[in-house]
Amino acid sequence: MDKQGVLARIAEIGIVPVVRASSPEIARLAAEAVAAGGILVVEIAMTVPGAVGVIARLAASVGDRLLVGAGTVLDAEMAAQCLDAGAQFLVSPGFDLPTVELAARRGVAMMAGALTPTEILMAWRAGSDFVKVFPCTAVGGPAYIRALRGPLPQVPLVPTGGVNVDNAADFIRAGAAALGVGGELVDAGALLAGRPAVVSEAAARLLAAVRAARAELTRGKAH
Repeated sequence: MDKQGVLARIAEIGIVPVVRASSPEIARLAAEAVAAGGILVVEIAMTVPGAVGVIARLAASVGDRLLVGAGTVLDAEMAAQCLDAGAQFLVSPGFDLPTVELAARRGVAMMAGALTPTEILMAWRAGSDFVKVFPCTAVGGPAYIRALRGPLPQVPLVPTGGVNVDNAADFIRAGAAALGVGGELVDAGALLAGRPAVVSEAAARLLAAVRAARAELTRGKAH
């Protein structure tokens, strides 16, 4: 899938599950579980043991149907390793200019992290396709996204940190382009207990919440 296709997939689904796991096996199980719930996007965090290998195996085995990205990418060297392994998008917790520039050179989607209006503008002007607002809930949650959207309507914001099925609709109504969701969706305990269906069911509920909120916004615009 080319960059525009990747961006369109993320925007359409509106959810980027962040997989943090204690082993490569649990990470792969998590990716398959969110996909089974209808979310065909997954971000493998570099904190997962053997994360680059996990990306390579997922890209080779399910990359034709599941969009596999790399998260917690801290520098350009790490980014290059992820891209070489088959990652189709990059996510960083903060703004690192060399990483954004590498993504641009390689023609892949980039979601740089930022928090303040100044940081968000820096990331956007440098070429980040989405801007990950992290840690969002800690600084106001949906109200913070709404406040940012006033002066920065052109920047597609992806709140991450504390996003869950209960507040997902509020984030969408506030103007979020998509949502980054970690442990609130990818239940490590359920996966360790061999119950991936718990994650799949949570993914389906989250996807339904996002779709319902977007439909509500569309109806509101029509009136």
